[in-house]
Amino acid sequence: MQRKWINSPYTFALGMFAMMVPSQAFSTFYSFFYVEKLGLGIGLATLARTIFLIWDAVNNPLFGHWSDRTNTRLGRRRPWIFGAMPLFMLTFIMVFSPPGGLSQHGLFAWFLTALILFEAVSTVLWVNYGALFPELYHGDRLRAKASAIQQSYQVVALLIGSALTPIIFNALNFSTMSIIYAFVFCISMLVCMLYVQERREYSVGEPLKLGAAFKETMKNKKFWLFNISNSFAQTVNGLVSSIIPFYAKYVLKIEGPQVTILMAAVFVSVIPLVFVWYWICRRMDGVKVWRLSLAVYAVSVLPLWFGFNLVSGVAAGIAVGFGLAGFLVTPAMVSGRIIDEDAEKTGLRREGIYTAVAGFITRSSGLISALAFLIVGLIFGYESGDKPGPNPEMTFRVLISIVPFCLLLVSIIISLLTRFEFTTNRKGDLAHGEETHPQL
Repeated sequence: MQRKWINSPYTFALGMFAMMVPSQAFSTFYSFFYVEKLGLGIGLATLARTIFLIWDAVNNPLFGHWSDRTNTRLGRRRPWIFGAMPLFMLTFIMVFSPPGGLSQHGLFAWFLTALILFEAVSTVLWVNYGALFPELYHGDRLRAKASAIQQSYQVVALLIGSALTPIIFNALNFSTMSIIYAFVFCISMLVCMLYVQERREYSVGEPLKLGAAFKETMKNKKFWLFNISNSFAQTVNGLVSSIIPFYAKYVLKIEGPQVTILMAAVFVSVIPLVFVWYWICRRMDGVKVWRLSLAVYAVSVLPLWFGFNLVSGVAAGIAVGFGLAGFLVTPAMVSGRIIDEDAEKTGLRREGIYTAVAGFITRSSGLISALAFLIVGLIFGYESGDKPGPNPEMTFRVLISIVPFCLLLVSIIISLLTRFEFTTNRKGDLAHGEETHPQL
């Protein structure tokens, strides 16, 4: 094992790639699979998502707290990730492999069970992987560059999870697609974790008990408002990607390989654009560039309203790519500084519980997305692929453009009403005496 790759952002980013390929396929196509292909009513689909959120509210902080209190020779985070890997593979396959011949209630029961299990294991992975980022990389500029590298890997994963997935499930089926992606995840995550070396000094000291840890987190106003703002923007990520298959079918009137081209337009454009945002990050304060990215994202979704064929859809998709790139890169700088400031105050590195609670707040975006789908569907009469209603085109124009714009407007307002003043240095690459990784 070459030492130069230990904690390299290039090997660490493989973890993001590993999780995002199946996660993007899940978030983009699970609604399409269950509602459009299998005929599950959107009311039952929304109910399943609501039940999951209640479960997620319990397990997210617990997993983060347990991670912070773990102390092994492998570190705090790596044992959890290694243990969750086979379970993630199994539950992801379960989501896309329901038995045939199920009734509406039987399909709902399978969907709900698979969703709860998959999301619980996903929480373990995301909490522990996310907690490693602020530990391994310090300072606005280093975090911006490491984030840009990480997000470029993520965009490749988004492209595979969104654009390649229809080709795979049309040629094979959804279940086979899930098996392929499960093994892609396993190989990539294993390589990532073999080259991660946690900082032993962060495990020193008596961790706070759950009540005290949660209380300290609850008292951090900047943390809460930052993540609430982000949750509305995160909703847009999931909503746009999950609506694209419907948008392609009912608005652009395209299918098959053309859907892949549309997906590619959005995500391929993001790869170079994340480095444009890194260039901007080097010249602006982290909070300001994060706010700017939200504003750009809001404007970028509006062209989707005017799509009417493949060419116009591709043009609108490239515009969305610029806004998406900014939101992928910039939040890591603000969240890292919030965690650093907490460590100065408490004397403990508590990335686990901060990442977990942040994950719960931002992942509540799934409920917002599901409710938006339900409400707009009821307004325009869309129920499922079997009962699309009188105006499915307008249903999905509104869901992919107007609703995202409104959500991002809320996100911008919350971000502007919050004062982010940090006691830690704002742009310094490193704390005094530290050395950067040679590949940064």
